[in-house]
Amino acid sequence: MTGRGQARAGDLLELVRSGRATTRGALQQATGLSRATVGQRLDRLFRAGWLREGAGGPVDSPLGGRPSITLEFDDEHAVVLAADLDTRHARAAALSLSGEILAEHSGTLLIEDGPEAVLGELGHWFAELLEKAGRRPETVCGIGLAVPGPVDSETGRVVQPPIMPGWDGHDITGRLAASFGEHTGAGPVPVLVDNDANLMAYGEQRTGHPDCSAFVLVKVSTGIGAGVVVGGSIYRGVDGGAGDIGHIRVGAEALCRCGSRGCLAAVASGGAVARRLRDAGVPAASGADVRDLLAAGHPEAVGLAREAGRQVGDVLATVVTLLNPGVLMIAGDLAGTPFLTGVRELLYQRALARSTAHLDVVTSRLGERAGLVGAGALVVEYLYAPERAEERLRTMGL
Repeated sequence: MTGRGQARAGDLLELVRSGRATTRGALQQATGLSRATVGQRLDRLFRAGWLREGAGGPVDSPLGGRPSITLEFDDEHAVVLAADLDTRHARAAALSLSGEILAEHSGTLLIEDGPEAVLGELGHWFAELLEKAGRRPETVCGIGLAVPGPVDSETGRVVQPPIMPGWDGHDITGRLAASFGEHTGAGPVPVLVDNDANLMAYGEQRTGHPDCSAFVLVKVSTGIGAGVVVGGSIYRGVDGGAGDIGHIRVGAEALCRCGSRGCLAAVASGGAVARRLRDAGVPAASGADVRDLLAAGHPEAVGLAREAGRQVGDVLATVVTLLNPGVLMIAGDLAGTPFLTGVRELLYQRALARSTAHLDVVTSRLGERAGLVGAGALVVEYLYAPERAEERLRTMGL
């Protein structure tokens, strides 16, 4: 926030959204602004439709008087669209600004068909979702997209993604914005793209573990990736490559889809377990098939999933020692009891006791919706951050 006495409307919005100051008096105290200036700043936010008055708060004065009117972020004035791509399947949703899913759709969508086809189909899905949710295209304030590959957050482009053939360097934001416009007739909207594990971690941390200052989520599906949230923000590294633990070498000779041998994903991902099941005569084409076999208690799948968990747990011992997280969450197709048991066996055996003393190892709470919730939250935090909020208010003539 800007210096005391210089707070802008966007700064006041941030104070209200975070719950740090939710009355006019509290805003005056927090910012050092006069009552009249606070009123002027708030008037811009009311006219934009971003704030509303809530119920009266407690009476602060011992002498009594009228209760202070509370201020609330109006999460109904716009909607966010979000999509989460996997290699063979996708999920999309329309969400409120508070993260409530208003309408949802999932179906087969092959990442190998390339960005033009996949993003074109997503635009069609988005149009149907808005109709299902009863919202006009003009109410969409932004789109969030989760993809199974490393993303340069500055450009929104994937960088040498091992399991996304034909996507390297593609203008995803431009193509998806155009597809949305083609199918809805709406004007351009911001599109934010991030790695799927990052957005799953962001969604899970915000909704289930908001007080955890160091949070790690590991997604084990077709590949293996990790999302890291530190201090409430996604940690991406210098160019989006943080968390790509699936390509840590573990000493095996199995060929990975990235072209190297011995990657963790080549021996312990859902795709690797599916391959080993096929070799044993069990039909399994993907991590999703492994998930179904595990749900049915298939003994071969259970044994291989536990073994894969041990291999991943061995790597996570280093991750936990390095980051010292409070929560380590396992998500994805293999995120069940056999895999989690294997992870815990090796993790607690190999990691320093100091690193695991206050560690909770858990499974996903949001399940398949985690990426959608995280993508929606990413858009909202971007659009209503103080600097961006000020820019948007000026664009609206407020």
